[in-house]
Amino acid sequence: MKASELRERTVDELMTLSQERRRELFDLRFKHYTGQLLDTASLRKTRRDIARIETIIRERELAQSAKG
Repeated sequence: MKASELRERTVDELMTLSQERRRELFDLRFKHYTGQLLDTASLRKTRRDIARIETIIRERELAQSAKG
């Protein structure tokens, strides 16, 4: 996902998406450890998606605290 796409979403949607991605990462790791994962690059992509989501959530938290 692109950061610009994520910035269009609300914080609640981002939190839900983060939880979904974390679950997906867990499943990918499990498949990797059991030798069933063919696309190992998906682990890296998922981790980076989570980082992007968490960064945007944090930016919004900081912007909110600066306002009030």
